[in-house]
Amino acid sequence: MTVLGNLSGGLLTSAYFRYADPSALTGGTLDASIEIAFFVVAFALLAGTGRWISFRWLAPLIQAGELPAPGPAGDEARRRAVLWPAFVASMTFGLWIVAGFLWGVVLPLVSGRFSLGQSLRQVFGITFVGGTFVAAIIFFGSERQMRPRLQRLFPSGGLGALRVPRLRVRNRLLAVFLLVSLLPLAVLSVAALTRAEALLWADALAAAGIIHNLQVVVVVLAFGGVVVSVILATLVAASVAEPLREVQAAMSQVRQGHLDMHCAVVSNDEIGAVAEGFNGMVQGLRERELIRETFGKYVSPEVRDEILAGRVTVAGAQREVTILFSDLRDFTPWVEASLPAEVVADLNAYFTEMDAAIRAHGGLVMQFIGDEIEAVFGAPIANPNHADAAVSAAREMQQRLAAWNATRAAAGKHTLRHGIGIHTGTVIAGNIGSSERLSYALVGDAVNLASRIQSLNKELGTHTLVSGATHDRLTSSAGLQPLAAVRVKGRSAEVSVYALS
Repeated sequence: MTVLGNLSGGLLTSAYFRYADPSALTGGTLDASIEIAFFVVAFALLAGTGRWISFRWLAPLIQAGELPAPGPAGDEARRRAVLWPAFVASMTFGLWIVAGFLWGVVLPLVSGRFSLGQSLRQVFGITFVGGTFVAAIIFFGSERQMRPRLQRLFPSGGLGALRVPRLRVRNRLLAVFLLVSLLPLAVLSVAALTRAEALLWADALAAAGIIHNLQVVVVVLAFGGVVVSVILATLVAASVAEPLREVQAAMSQVRQGHLDMHCAVVSNDEIGAVAEGFNGMVQGLRERELIRETFGKYVSPEVRDEILAGRVTVAGAQREVTILFSDLRDFTPWVEASLPAEVVADLNAYFTEMDAAIRAHGGLVMQFIGDEIEAVFGAPIANPNHADAAVSAAREMQQRLAAWNATRAAAGKHTLRHGIGIHTGTVIAGNIGSSERLSYALVGDAVNLASRIQSLNKELGTHTLVSGATHDRLTSSAGLQPLAAVRVKGRSAEVSVYALS
């Protein structure tokens, strides 16, 4: 990019002195060999100086390698990588200023054709016409070439945290606008002034030639101005539009649910800030989705979505629900006869099957307590048929346990039994706990009674018991066999129960 930019600047400068201000080069003559030697020496001096300065600037970046380690050396390498486009453009412009002095002042002095007016015009043509154009091309070209390196140096962004000067997008566009508008105007002004000066001493025939030449200059200048403007406009548009297109494409992917998107941050201007802000937003969405998925492991997806959407309150509220308790039989002997890892794996498998049955009927598992399950139907999402849902869930729990036990028996493992108790009543449901940790819990006598009914299975030899309160709220009592009223611990009144077949 540096070679191409300087070559373009040389061609532009040559065209300027050929068409716009040819009189700036008239005067004394110099031996061709001496002029060639001067060109070679001056060009070698400028090229060598630029190469030496560039390597000195890039030395920390080269030493740091592809991925600089944390620390002062790595920070300096990253800082210089970010500043490289501005640095190399400034260095290039400075060298063009030196070139203007060498060819506009030193060479005329050596050739004996020094004229202050002509020297100033040569310095203007070389520095302003060629130098500014080349500096702009090199800045935007170097910025584009450095982007892949910046992506590796800043994989997670963070360019905005560097203490480096920032070239804002507004300032960048303003500089290019001024260059595109002022450069052709300045060249046209010089061309018009030189022709006007020549007209003062020209006869009619020469004046016609001068006017014709000025017309040619205007046409060439218009064409050259369009070319220069298109080149600079293309570069600055790419500098702004390409990163924005990446952000736009990433936003489209995020809108479709792909939260693994990441925008490369390749500048420390407003566009870089937009990319970093987008990455931060996506990170927040990923964390929210993780929380959402994790929350979904504690409640059913339907309950989760209702709570997160704010359509369900988890503040304290009194409501009628159906509570289900399930407890494994002969749990202690089984634990003592089994390896700990095996117990944990089997418990997790058992709870997975039971949880699936409860969720399938709209229930919420409140907690796993050792080998016991507490679940609720009708909270936090109201369900007028919560009693039917609980009984249906109990039936599916029995079916799943039978299928799971069949698999275990085929593998030569111990089969498990459980008892289920179901009761309907009024409770207080809401978030309960400390200021640091809350859990959705049920408070009320109905909870205790449901647990007591579950315990009655051991005495009555049943596997699932349903209270009379639940029986009265069922739309169908099929499969329920009435048993004699029993007295449970903590209650003076007898409780009617039904065995679920």
